[in-house]
Amino acid sequence: MSRKELTSLLSNYETPHASEVHYAPRFVSLLQNFPGCFRRDLVSGHITGSAWVVSSAFDQVVLLHHKKLNRWLQPGGHSDGEEDVLKVAAKELEEETGLSAYKWVTRDIFDIDIHLIPERGNERLIFTTTSGLLPWLKLQLPLL
Repeated sequence: MSRKELTSLLSNYETPHASEVHYAPRFVSLLQNFPGCFRRDLVSGHITGSAWVVSSAFDQVVLLHHKKLNRWLQPGGHSDGEEDVLKVAAKELEEETGLSAYKWVTRDIFDIDIHLIPERGNERLIFTTTSGLLPWLKLQLPLL
């Protein structure tokens, strides 16, 4: 997915949550005004990628415990300069879970989020895009 495609998806993204209506325009602004927005060294904010992984029956999901944040999150991580957030999501999914047999349910954005992440005593703004993945095999994992 190119920067142009991502900008287009974000320009058309709608959320049912009133508190998040300002997220998509902020993403678009970041993409249009900061060439380095896919690099973690852009401290004003940067884009990461993650994947929602669901079982074929849509009754189980994969969540990982983030030790630093002490939260359960979907697989994902920093783009490190890669502008294709689908590639980022796939790379992080494979690195963090070992899953390599999956198919994309959609190339559309499932969810976006803007949140602060503490880093070495400071806070950094992270822009996260999430895509939907569906593994080929049903996952035999307990719901967390």
